[in-house]
Amino acid sequence: MAMRVVVLVSGGMDSVVALYAARERHEVVGALSFWYGAKHHPKELPFAAWHCERLGVPHRVITLEFVAALFRSDLLESGGPIPDGHYEEQTMKRTVVPFRNGILLSVAAGYAESIAAQGVVIAAHAGDHAIYPDCRKDFMRAMAGAIRAGTYGRVEVLRPFLRLTKGQIAARGRELGVDFARTWSCYKGGDAHCGTCGTCVERREAFREAGLPDPTSYASAAPLPPRPPPKPGQ
Repeated sequence: MAMRVVVLVSGGMDSVVALYAARERHEVVGALSFWYGAKHHPKELPFAAWHCERLGVPHRVITLEFVAALFRSDLLESGGPIPDGHYEEQTMKRTVVPFRNGILLSVAAGYAESIAAQGVVIAAHAGDHAIYPDCRKDFMRAMAGAIRAGTYGRVEVLRPFLRLTKGQIAARGRELGVDFARTWSCYKGGDAHCGTCGTCVERREAFREAGLPDPTSYASAAPLPPRPPPKPGQ
């Protein structure tokens, strides 16, 4: 069923594809990006704005200064260096911003209710669960229930990619005409994608899995690291 929706758009691959996919199925009445002091915001957020302008979607950047000031994460400008290696390595936990999706979804839900939107779209995908607790199915179900119960309009949380890999998202983006050269993944936030941090590795893997040419310029094209073995129960 088509709905009036707000989309969370960071400027990365997944959220940009989610924006295009939402526009195909729903009425997108707004897109939200967030500044919370991450190292890669200066590279990523302009791409979010570019895609929203291209699609004619109203776009706002919300500043969360308290996250930059009070939270601990190597993703933030106040944190340590971004680790290299596979996206699923335990070292990537250093880049987790505590309860980030809970905070962003809460803000988006309030905004959605304020503009009579019926849903909030977030691009969490199947690979995120390895590192990020606030991307996992149990969290998303609980958060969706809380938002539905806590809004007069019973705002829905829409998670179109929760069962998709990043490669499948890349393939979907190709179908929708997404210009992936105008997306950003690298957590280091340098002049070019580093090619070796976890998010660059994941990006490189995604294009390879999808069988698509990778339009990204990487500072290093070193061989991809092996995926770590799954933990018991995964």
